[in-house]
Amino acid sequence: MKRTFITIINLVFINICVIAQSHKTAPVSALDKKVDALIAKMTLEEKVGQMTEVTLDVVSKSNTSPHQLDADKLKEAIMKYHVGSILNVSGFAYDRKHWYEVISDIQKAADQDRLKIPVIYGIDAIHGVTYTLGSTLFPQEIAMAATFNRDIAQKAGEITAYETRASYIPWNYSPVLDLGKSPLWPRIYETFGEDPYLVKTMGASIIKGYQGNDVGDKYHVAACMKHYLGYSYPLSGKDRTPAWIPDRYMREYFLPPFAEAVKAGAKTLMINSGEINGVPIHASKYMLTDVLRGELHFTGVVVTDWRDIQYLHDRHHIAATQKDAVMIAVNAGVDMSMVPYDYTFYTYLVELAKEGKVPMSRINEAVHRILKVKYEVGLFERPVGNPDDYPKFGSNEFRNVSLQAATEAITLLKNNNNILPLKKNMKVLVTGPTANTMRSLDGGWSYNWQGDLSDKLAVGKNTILKAIEQKIGKENVTYRPGSAYDSVLNIEETISAAKNADVIVLCLGELSYTENVGNIDDLSLPAAQTQLALELAKTGKPVILVLAEGRPRIVTEAESHSAATLMTYLSGNEGGDALANILFGDANPSGKLPVTYPRYTNSLNNYYRKNLENGNPDDKHGYNPLYEFGYGLSYTSFGYSNLRISKPDLKDGESLTVTVDVKNTGQLEGKESVLLYTSQLYASISPDFKRLRAYDKITLKPGEVKTVTFKITPTDLAFVNDVNKTVTEGGEFKILIGDQVVNFKYINSLVPSRTGRL
Repeated sequence: MKRTFITIINLVFINICVIAQSHKTAPVSALDKKVDALIAKMTLEEKVGQMTEVTLDVVSKSNTSPHQLDADKLKEAIMKYHVGSILNVSGFAYDRKHWYEVISDIQKAADQDRLKIPVIYGIDAIHGVTYTLGSTLFPQEIAMAATFNRDIAQKAGEITAYETRASYIPWNYSPVLDLGKSPLWPRIYETFGEDPYLVKTMGASIIKGYQGNDVGDKYHVAACMKHYLGYSYPLSGKDRTPAWIPDRYMREYFLPPFAEAVKAGAKTLMINSGEINGVPIHASKYMLTDVLRGELHFTGVVVTDWRDIQYLHDRHHIAATQKDAVMIAVNAGVDMSMVPYDYTFYTYLVELAKEGKVPMSRINEAVHRILKVKYEVGLFERPVGNPDDYPKFGSNEFRNVSLQAATEAITLLKNNNNILPLKKNMKVLVTGPTANTMRSLDGGWSYNWQGDLSDKLAVGKNTILKAIEQKIGKENVTYRPGSAYDSVLNIEETISAAKNADVIVLCLGELSYTENVGNIDDLSLPAAQTQLALELAKTGKPVILVLAEGRPRIVTEAESHSAATLMTYLSGNEGGDALANILFGDANPSGKLPVTYPRYTNSLNNYYRKNLENGNPDDKHGYNPLYEFGYGLSYTSFGYSNLRISKPDLKDGESLTVTVDVKNTGQLEGKESVLLYTSQLYASISPDFKRLRAYDKITLKPGEVKTVTFKITPTDLAFVNDVNKTVTEGGEFKILIGDQVVNFKYINSLVPSRTGRL
């Protein structure tokens, strides 16, 4: 049998029975005792209220601008339904003063309830504090991943936490830990890319930034890892549509980021709105209890996404009634329902508990988790923060971190004849639909849900056009839109303007969107944008193609005519300035692609493809992306040499030290992300062609050499086998860093390796 060839490495997945036994003997903390004492005082209705989350509209006056709370509705929510959580905004972003008023009024109302349990407010602060005016908006996660810089991810998390607390909110629905495997999926820009290792390490870093060493202090917030599990890989590519993911595949690629986030201490988790293999995750006891609690050891709060218990009846059709939907979800492991518009969840769950269809033990368990998080974030001691505690909110210090992140994210993909950087005395034509809008820098979840107010509310921030004008002077810049997102706008006028330019900066890509609004049927760049690119190429003037987009749209035809190509992703409020600095040589690009950039619409392979996907040597339809994961150029050059390992064989319980020398062989100081991949030559499951196992980012002056060191253990080489066990099999492996390759063997002393050699 295959198992005789396998050494099982106990990584994440431990026998559930052993876990249950360990939980029985685990000591009860003083905080747990405090929570249990409070629960003992609570009625059923008060407990169910804690499990109920409603949106701000439910307790607000309708049709008022600016938004105002409704005292009677708020009183009903707190005094009648004992609501434990409120979320979201009504309208669009508020200033800090308004947030103070909103949170203060909510907590004052909570103080009038019998047990005075504060409300926990939640918000989607996914790339900075989305819904607070004047906050620091960072690059979206896909761009943060392109930095390959864990330190800057953690710093961004710290600043976001600071500014979220400065908005008097202790709970952030971030980070997104979904695996960005499908370029079609409209939320891929919210992920840290396609690689499980990159997602889990960047995710853990930002969680550390959010929660700090004390999540209860006035500068940190509870993180919420989302969307558990498999949300990002729907078969159609469209948001909230079915996925078909085998359990082995789920554990190999999708589960590790959440396992790492649990280790990093994430306090809460939000559930995938979709379904996998016909089972909605909100109804899956296997996923929410057996795997999440039993295997990953998660002890925090599990909250639904928007209306997703109701959707078990309305969309998924697995519950005959809304009441059945509540029973299924809570028994599966849901702790809190983002209802969010009414109190039906409350009413049904009270009835179900009285009927014995949802055990009181399940309700007590959920309430314990919710109250514990409220204590941990300091709500009982400090339900509303002090406005004077946050002098750095929106400061230049914070802005500079966002600028650094955007600069390190922007990825140079092509630079023919070193046309970049440009001289500052050149005449530049700036054109294209993403050239003069903040929507294409900020993306969705910016000031409002769809990010379509960014041009109005990103006060004082520079579009790409404005940043270039500031960099080289308006007298050197001509602007013509050329095209809208998907329609032509007087291309002839743009062609005419090109005659007087030395170079054309052509900005293509996408406007802001998220979730189902961003669904598309074709990954190709809209025809109008391609037409603009082709017409400009005919002028003979060099075209600098700038891609401002949330996903890698197919740009093959347009890109083939560019002299240089830059990917800005959605680089945030400072993205325009970061790009201008790079274009004109005041910054050196160092981003690397966190996704594989496809060449064709029907060729969407990830870089960790199977060997079969490479095709035969003469097969034009094998793996052939436009640009591969991890690719990115610099204005300087780097040489790799002297890749070496501490020993030729790796054994159980040991580690392998890997070192490589990296030299700046160019004329400019630059940053380089050093990526370590491994390849297993043979395994019982067809091995991935290569996998990222480690990375580090270094800065080198011209001529400088640094030795980069990594550690590899058998655990790092593990995979999930055909019986869903995480294993490391003996055999031959390759380590690949830059153009350097070295082989080693992993040896198990008890059984033969896959190659038959010890």
